Amino acid sequence: MKKILLKSFLAISLLTNSLIAKEMSNTEIAKASQNPITMMYSLPIQNNTYFHLGDTNKVKNIANFQPVIPMDLNDDWDIVLRMIMPVISTPGIPNSFNSVGEATSFTNATTALGDITLSAFLAPKKTGKFIWGAGGVLYMPTATDNVLKTKQWGAGPSVVGLEINGRWTYGALVMNVWSFGVDKPGDKRIDFLQIQPFVNYNLDDGWYLTSVPIITAMWDQDSNNRWTVPLGGGFGKGFKLGKVPVSATAQAYYNIVTPDVAGERWQMRLQAQIFFPRK
Repeated sequence: MKKILLKSFLAISLLTNSLIAKEMSNTEIAKASQNPITMMYSLPIQNNTYFHLGDTNKVKNIANFQPVIPMDLNDDWDIVLRMIMPVISTPGIPNSFNSVGEATSFTNATTALGDITLSAFLAPKKTGKFIWGAGGVLYMPTATDNVLKTKQWGAGPSVVGLEINGRWTYGALVMNVWSFGVDKPGDKRIDFLQIQPFVNYNLDDGWYLTSVPIITAMWDQDSNNRWTVPLGGGFGKGFKLGKVPVSATAQAYYNIVTPDVAGERWQMRLQAQIFFPRK
């Protein structure tokens, strides 16, 4: 998995040399990476490794390919598309989310594409320190392995807001997804909330401190298996690979709240974001 991510990153970086429209400083690159609706084409490649699933020492890995595509709507508004395409390596999923107090058992291990989510934000062109966008998210049943398949389409609202204040950039991205259409016997229903607060403090020469925990609530589960609340953070650096603007981060989180059944305790996140400045 790591070799695939590294090869993908290097290949994309080499292809972008001819597309760079202007020179960016390391600080500008860092700040652009901290804005989820920045008006620059970019490709974040994010690798999340989860440790100690449930009462086992099993490990799960999710590599997210997350292209960001901004578009001009008119003189006053922009549309920003954000897609998340996960490649999941998992020891399986719990056979039951209601077996609290019992040893966790898993289905077969697999590595496959998971379900894709596509968010669209309507954002004003003219903003002050506070930047915002609002829209919706579409959840698509694209998983390629039966272990991961939900066989459900989903949709819901999605909003983002952030403020840039001196060296600080902080805000949150929130979405909730519900499945729609006719449910079939055996299908997994979708009903979840995701809150992604972020706090960044910019240092000199593109270095920055960052915390971007992903808080989730699975509304279809009981109270002991509903919430995941990470606490932690890390550091990042904006730089140029040749002429290509890149931002890279390393972060670690401990889940202060996690599902009793197969909830992970620790998470390590490595991310590289490649920018394609618009001409």
